[in-house]
Amino acid sequence: MEAKRKRLTREQKREQAVIDLLNQMFVIAGHNVTYEDIKDRKDHWWTEWTMTMAQADEWKAWGVDYLRKNLKLTKVLAEKEMQWVNLQWGLKYSDWNEQN
Repeated sequence: MEAKRKRLTREQKREQAVIDLLNQMFVIAGHNVTYEDIKDRKDHWWTEWTMTMAQADEWKAWGVDYLRKNLKLTKVLAEKEMQWVNLQWGLKYSDWNEQN
């Protein structure tokens, strides 16, 4: 008989979402880094790596889909949440000056 998987609380789902979002950010940006590598760091780790604005857009779109599916957020709320995630932990843009 298969053991029942314990359901995650809403808070545990949100914590897992942060881990998954950051891991996917590094994948899309092409860096061999994971949440486990940066989780205990107290410095400004997000300044060590970069991503292009196109990669950021791809990550944000992926994140909106992820949040809608896993946290059952509306599209508007998921987009706002991704803006906050990007503001807090998003990598700096390597092509910011070229785009603006």
